[in-house]
Amino acid sequence: MNIVLEIIETPIQGLLIIKPKVFYDSRGYFFESFSTEKYANAGIGQDFVQDNQSMSHKNAVRGLHFQAPPFHQGKLVRVVRGAVLDVVVDIRKNSPTYGQYFSIELSEDNFLQFWIPSGFAHGFATLADNTIFEYKCTNVYNKPSEGGLLWNDPELNINWGVSNPIVSDKDQELPLLKDFSSPF
Repeated sequence: MNIVLEIIETPIQGLLIIKPKVFYDSRGYFFESFSTEKYANAGIGQDFVQDNQSMSHKNAVRGLHFQAPPFHQGKLVRVVRGAVLDVVVDIRKNSPTYGQYFSIELSEDNFLQFWIPSGFAHGFATLADNTIFEYKCTNVYNKPSEGGLLWNDPELNINWGVSNPIVSDKDQELPLLKDFSSPF
């Protein structure tokens, strides 16, 4: 059997790093960016119903966002062009890692993907100009269900790896973890 992806567990239960097998030759490269059967066999047996893509300038910070139940979303994320520091915060009330974050660099060069189940606030900082970020979602977007945490909450103490971050007004107004009541 040809191994086409490797699953790497993280210190936070449920978060998985996916390392696809990339095949190079004189023309360039090829890899499977998604296969329902292979991902299900690896423990990510989800029905994805929506794909999203964004382009961001260097030093942009997007997040930390989530969708509350019943519109909660799992996300399978990757970078098509450029690089990001991808960050998630565990907001599952009964989790031993509640309020802890995990970060990983995703880039066009490392081909890594990141599985983020529902129950996490998610965001990323772009480390290169014109970064294209793509994610598959397990549920549709629902505006009344959107929520988030303040990206620069001192209690979370996330090192985003960017100077002079570009952050939306909406993301500047999200609550601190200490003032947050998780729907998960």
